[in-house]
Amino acid sequence: MSDYSTVKKLKLIGKDLAVPFRSILLLQKKTTRSSRNGNPFINIQVGDSSGSFNANAFENTPAYEVLHTANEGCILRICGKTEYYPKENGQFSPKLDAVEVITKEEAETEGAFENLVETPPESETELWAHLEDAIAAIEHPQLQETVQRVMDELGDHFRVCPAAVNMHHAYRNGLLEHTVHMVRAARALLPLYLEVDADLAIAGILLHDIGKLEEYEGDFAARVSRVGILQGHVVLGFRVVRKAALQSKLNADLTERLEHIILSHQGEKEWGAAAMAATPEAVFVSMVDNLDAKMGMVQRVLRNTATTETFSDYLAGLQTRVLITPPDKS
Repeated sequence: MSDYSTVKKLKLIGKDLAVPFRSILLLQKKTTRSSRNGNPFINIQVGDSSGSFNANAFENTPAYEVLHTANEGCILRICGKTEYYPKENGQFSPKLDAVEVITKEEAETEGAFENLVETPPESETELWAHLEDAIAAIEHPQLQETVQRVMDELGDHFRVCPAAVNMHHAYRNGLLEHTVHMVRAARALLPLYLEVDADLAIAGILLHDIGKLEEYEGDFAARVSRVGILQGHVVLGFRVVRKAALQSKLNADLTERLEHIILSHQGEKEWGAAAMAATPEAVFVSMVDNLDAKMGMVQRVLRNTATTETFSDYLAGLQTRVLITPPDKS
């Protein structure tokens, strides 16, 4: 219904105004924290297809009581008032007056459900066609079979899975978009680095994040699963790739090199890598992964930030705010 505001519409409201609003949004993330005086409060990240924002609910308020038992991934009807904190040049952080958990059916009845789930600019069908072309272009028979086995088994899930909970490509079809963009970047760069075996690099790109299919769960908003917390997508992906390589009779050397790409693609051990990249292909995949992850953050924030703004909100993954205005080439 027209009286429900999208995130993008809310962020277009002047920063000096405190405007009442109603929105239907996904609860993407919930964290319980303590204030300086020791009182608990809940910080939430909520959003729709046009963006997201964070807000706080303090103890002994109606919003806190609802959010205390609400699960990440649920749908919320929110009544509040627009605010920025800090007031000058701060982030959008509205006051929550009332929060209600509603069902998918209620959101559909209100005409808000179709705008809830963020997706990439390219359609799932287009992206999947590009991924299938990338598999077909792998010339080594057993490498191609290894990748194809994984996608035959897990492709339906791969098509819709996000690439992250919060950092980059953190939306439906995000993993598919991230992987296809990495393939495109790799194809442009491979002619510059003849030491990198193209088949092995492309196979590694296609499978590098396959463990995220087990690491994340949730229908509308991703959250880390039990096995994701206990093992992580690098280990989970290593298992999937090893099984497929053995079934495809991939030779021992290529199996080890492909597994090494999975184990090292995070780049740094403090970022989750099980090993540092030590082959030309592993270094290449790790760098392309980092490039597309960061540029994915830039692309998303440029899509979702109002053109009236000069800078985006702070992005933890980039440790800065992004300049929204295009270059002046006059």
